[in-house]
Amino acid sequence: MKMLINVAESVVADALRGMAAAHPELVVDVEQRVIVRRDAPVAGKVALISGGGSGHEPLHGGFVGPGMLSAACPGEVFTSPVPDQMVRAAAAVDSGAGVLFIVKNYTGDVLNFDMAAELAEDEGIQVAKVLVNDDVAVTDSLYTAGRRGTGATLFVEKIAGAAADEGQPLERVEAIGRQVNENSRSFGVALSACTTPAKGSPTFDLPPGELELGIGIHGEPGRERRAMMTSGEIADFAVGAILEDMTPRNPVLVLVNGMGGTPLLELYGFNAEVQRVLAERGVAVAHTLVGNYVTSLDMAGASVTLCQVDEELLRLWNAPVKTPGLRWGM
Repeated sequence: MKMLINVAESVVADALRGMAAAHPELVVDVEQRVIVRRDAPVAGKVALISGGGSGHEPLHGGFVGPGMLSAACPGEVFTSPVPDQMVRAAAAVDSGAGVLFIVKNYTGDVLNFDMAAELAEDEGIQVAKVLVNDDVAVTDSLYTAGRRGTGATLFVEKIAGAAADEGQPLERVEAIGRQVNENSRSFGVALSACTTPAKGSPTFDLPPGELELGIGIHGEPGRERRAMMTSGEIADFAVGAILEDMTPRNPVLVLVNGMGGTPLLELYGFNAEVQRVLAERGVAVAHTLVGNYVTSLDMAGASVTLCQVDEELLRLWNAPVKTPGLRWGM
């Protein structure tokens, strides 16, 4: 496999050095693997910290900045960051108003963030946590007890981040993050496997002419494997699976997310089919976001995330944000 890297062992460090050069508004500690907004800590503001294995960019480091995260902790490719990273991040961004950990439901992430919370609290930092578990495809997986955390992570980080920027207290920011997660559902589809730098070959076997329905962001198996389907058929299946699990009574935010190897031409066409299915089902759409946000290296495919919003959540979604991976209103 051809990759734009030097050696597999330095791929994360090299990416962090490049990120630092491109975004001087961030403080990127390449050695300690912590990304912090340069103006942190912000007086009186709840700090938001997330993190996870690298390979899902722009999640999470690309969402550090005003209106979203205060800091992010990147692990090795598809590997959880360690508690020391999270404690360093918490110490760097805590203003005394507390820290909210946003954690995708993968076993390593959950264990390490829980340990970090205990260590941070020992240092006098108040910590709350939101667990993201929005994926409806499967209940348990190779990496997870319970539902996986996927595209809703973006909605939680953006909406809770806006609440924190308004100066809302830790308990309220946590409650908003939990509400967003509870109101969100996702479903992903893989057209090809991804390739990790260390392995240098596809992480699983997906024969030509087949796709995996319900795939995870690390290549975990989904519900079933089928012969290749049209964009419309995939939208029918993915949105149908989500709506079997939720019945929106309010408008929804829609995320049509590329897995890293799918061109925008295809993603916009897929979004047209997603919008068709939602209209046929009588689901009102408040806003739609299309692009690569929660990726899986070079995997071809897409995921759909719906988040039911009330007036407050919609207002917080529309609030200004300025990060490398998401920005509007500033």
